[in-house]
Amino acid sequence: MRYHVLACDYDDTLATLGQVDEHTVKTLERVSRSGRKLLLVTGRELDDLLTVFPHTDLFDLVVAENGGLLYDPGQRSRDPLADAPPAELVERLRAQGATPLGVGAVVVATREPYDAQVHEAIRELGLELQVVRNKGAVMVLPPGVNKASGLAAALVRLQMSRHNVVAVGDAENDHAFLTAAECGAAVANAVPALRRQCDLPLDHDAGKGVEQLASLLLSGELDEVVVARHDVLVGHENEQGDEEVRLSPYGTGLVVAGPSGSGKSTATTALIERLVEDDYQCVVIDPEGDYAEFPDVAVLGEPDRPPSVEEVLRLLESPERSAVVNMIGLPLRDRPAFFTELLPRLTALRARLGHPHWVVVDEAHHLMPAELQEVPIKDVGEVGSMLMITVHPEALSPAALTLVDSVIAVGPEPGSTLSAFAGALGRSAPDIEGDGDGIVLWRTAADTAQRMRIAPARQQRTRHRRKYAAGTMSKDKSFYFTGPEERLRLRARNLHTFVELAEGVDDGTWTHHLRQGDYSSWIRDKLGDDELADEVAAVERDEPDDSLRQVAELIEQRYTLPAEPTTYDPDHDD
Repeated sequence: MRYHVLACDYDDTLATLGQVDEHTVKTLERVSRSGRKLLLVTGRELDDLLTVFPHTDLFDLVVAENGGLLYDPGQRSRDPLADAPPAELVERLRAQGATPLGVGAVVVATREPYDAQVHEAIRELGLELQVVRNKGAVMVLPPGVNKASGLAAALVRLQMSRHNVVAVGDAENDHAFLTAAECGAAVANAVPALRRQCDLPLDHDAGKGVEQLASLLLSGELDEVVVARHDVLVGHENEQGDEEVRLSPYGTGLVVAGPSGSGKSTATTALIERLVEDDYQCVVIDPEGDYAEFPDVAVLGEPDRPPSVEEVLRLLESPERSAVVNMIGLPLRDRPAFFTELLPRLTALRARLGHPHWVVVDEAHHLMPAELQEVPIKDVGEVGSMLMITVHPEALSPAALTLVDSVIAVGPEPGSTLSAFAGALGRSAPDIEGDGDGIVLWRTAADTAQRMRIAPARQQRTRHRRKYAAGTMSKDKSFYFTGPEERLRLRARNLHTFVELAEGVDDGTWTHHLRQGDYSSWIRDKLGDDELADEVAAVERDEPDDSLRQVAELIEQRYTLPAEPTTYDPDHDD
């Protein structure tokens, strides 16, 4: 389910000549019984609204005064969302005979032709106020207060996201309101500019139009309406960047696949960054600590303290917060079980609140291996959208493969990656359009795949920082102190243990590896940190007496080392 909130304007949207038809009221009751939230967002003053509309208790919240006041019908509470109107403005307009003149908790409202007096009074009194028009009505409000800001305040109260809202209106003051929602609809009697710019022009006037929208919402048909303005940028088809490649933010099952070091993290980071910037809540399931330094995202879990399902869910209650679930502190054998427990809890959270919007699963072939006959979800829409990252797409569970509609293949041989994936689906590999190498996107419903270049992330993420500092690297990536005669085999499984072991080995062993350039080669080839490798290589060339201290300080400057190392080793069963 994509839309969890229906937000309606009142006059000439829900109501005709100030009155709401009984059948429209019953339709709203059906929407409420479906578990969705109802919001009424109106330019009217609250007392005026309560006089003409006896069914405000149908709504979870009412935004009145064009975004200036939040009313809870259940609690009968009124919360102004801005400062009260200046008394000198009200007195002056009264003295000038502005009629009608409404004064609310935040808004001052009159009608044309008194707009000239309103502008003159604001200018002469030196007030910082805005004038909003609505089919002849003239509303004076503090700067930044409108239906969109009121909607945002209501969503915070409900712990809901704007990306789960469908909004409907009819007039000039509804532009920002409809744009702020994931889908903005306009009734047939709306002003022409609003119908041109909205996402969904409805076929009927006022209440009948709202009933049409409610029917689309309840049937699920609204989920299929394309709202292209929200599609997330993935990359461009050519070097000039004039042909964008985008994916829908809802209902997308995406795999990013390719060999180690081929750019999967780069492509994934760029995509997640754009989603988070656009307020989509993302949950990154991170078995190896690869995303522990992702900007603007909360990290749950440390090398010595695994995350719990409950703390993940508590953090995600607020739609403004995205999370990296760092599983590096969990034994390898326990990670699939943790994931299997977490995923259905995320679907339950989304069913209740509409978020998270994207679940990102790194090392997906480990968490959903080919031997797994079932995965905890049957449709990707249960978690909004899903991104799975894997070295071996053919090693994914067949049940996970059914969730996929797009594949991004990275690395020098994307055709081989797509062939492996297509073989797992029992299909022929797609033809790849164009020449060259690099990144290829295959929308699995098509017989061809397109070459593209990834739109880079704005912030460069430090690759695998926390895992390399204190986590546990695999045997083939660890550093081994052997000495000149290979009498030793001391394994440094992260940078913390590297420094710790280096301080304990004899001078001959340390100097042996220093002169061979082994330290910089390890950092460059296994950690992928060219900058640190260059700095360490300079120490290796100079061979200063305090080379160990200098290397340790270079590592400390780039990687925050913990006071105590993790004791867990995934290569052992204990």
